[in-house]
Amino acid sequence: MNPTTLDMFANLEPEQHPRREQMGKQSYVLRGFALPWLDRLLPELEAVLKAAPFRQMVTPGGFTMSAAMSSCGTWGWTTDRSGYRYTRQDPLSGEPWPDMPEVFFQLAQAAAREAGFEAFVPDSCLINRYVPGAKMSLHQDKDETSYEAPIVSVSLGLPAMFLFGGFERSDKCQRVPLLHGDIVVWGGVDRLRYHGVLPIKEGQHPRLGEQRINFTFRTAR
Repeated sequence: MNPTTLDMFANLEPEQHPRREQMGKQSYVLRGFALPWLDRLLPELEAVLKAAPFRQMVTPGGFTMSAAMSSCGTWGWTTDRSGYRYTRQDPLSGEPWPDMPEVFFQLAQAAAREAGFEAFVPDSCLINRYVPGAKMSLHQDKDETSYEAPIVSVSLGLPAMFLFGGFERSDKCQRVPLLHGDIVVWGGVDRLRYHGVLPIKEGQHPRLGEQRINFTFRTAR
């Protein structure tokens, strides 16, 4: 990994942090929580992506998203010029999205429980791939039919700077460094906070290479 990438994360190794860091009243970073699951997660990720490869989606405004995306579970998230929405079928193949692997489901539930959300039952997993320079603009997750369930977001690979804001786009954001294996969970009173990811810096992760992989678990319906 380049020294410039390491600078802002130099003092943030997972073992130096409490297991759970609070960002808001009902929002937490779980440092290194996904690390024990990796040997089971990565082969299942490979199988999901073989069935539903990453693709660059287009927003309703006609902009190509810099993060490549896929999905698994009953519902996959998609966007094109007709809008943002959940679908049962992958629009590229016309086939149902791949089933959510059991280890994905178990990890999402375990992280949610650790953050105080005991009843989380995800039916959708969005999978994002960020290469250096890719980002995610500030947004709210509002395409779900209910906001009672939390969002569970798993970071793998290159470090990222997560932006966690307020309930208006203009609100000041916390900058939360995320490392390989960290999980962010937010829900309850924090569920509709704006959030995003700053551009990923150049680097080389020893296991995942020049990329950040992010799983975002939701209850879509």
